[in-house]
Amino acid sequence: MKGAIGLRFAAWIVAITLVALPVVGVLQGWFAADRWPVRQLQVHATFRHVSAAELRAAVAPSLGAGFFAIDLDQVRDAVAALPWVAGVEVSKHWPDALDITVTEVDPVARWGGDALLSRDGRIFKVPDPGVVNGLPQFKAPDDRVADVRAFYRTAQVDFAPYNLRVAEVDLSARGSWNLVLSDQARVTVGDNQPDQRLARFVAALPVLMRGRSDGFVYADLRYSNGFAVRWPGQAAAPAPNQPANGVNSHVVDGNV
Repeated sequence: MKGAIGLRFAAWIVAITLVALPVVGVLQGWFAADRWPVRQLQVHATFRHVSAAELRAAVAPSLGAGFFAIDLDQVRDAVAALPWVAGVEVSKHWPDALDITVTEVDPVARWGGDALLSRDGRIFKVPDPGVVNGLPQFKAPDDRVADVRAFYRTAQVDFAPYNLRVAEVDLSARGSWNLVLSDQARVTVGDNQPDQRLARFVAALPVLMRGRSDGFVYADLRYSNGFAVRWPGQAAAPAPNQPANGVNSHVVDGNV
């Protein structure tokens, strides 16, 4: 009796296997992979920097496998490897469609000499970063991204009332801050309490600009009791650790 039950159980296992094997084989692409080719490629993207031709070329090697055999991870990796691609979602839709959604990198600044900075704080490289115009230039050690963005936002707010934008932020390896404004004026902030020094200088600008139609070309905020300002056609001010040599019009008391 037990032997008969065992034979029937074995027969059921064999029958189930014979039925399931073809289904699994098709779904896994083991055979008949070319019976259901992918005929439609649906791509959703902004196409600002990634072209439809680039996406098709990246996906093309995988399309010949057929609907069931196509490897979605392989497709995703191929598209993600393209410049300017920040994220990829891939799905299949019966009977013959492959759907791809691409999120492009959103650059907010140039970083160093040949890279860009994305909105989410990633440093990335593309073949031609010059295709993006109007971005500020950031120069700093790669591990100081958050600090540079924070100081940039602070400086932007400080200079906005004077119709000035921050065009460049430079943070040296020693921690010294420098700015270039939209009118090409340069500001040396230094490494000691940069936010406070910048705020003190900006607060004094209305007094400094009184009676002037032109803006300053250079400001040095490293003085302990004020700052030095150079106007168009004026000689450079002395360094913070040097005497003013009588040129007091350059050195401004921070309490004005």
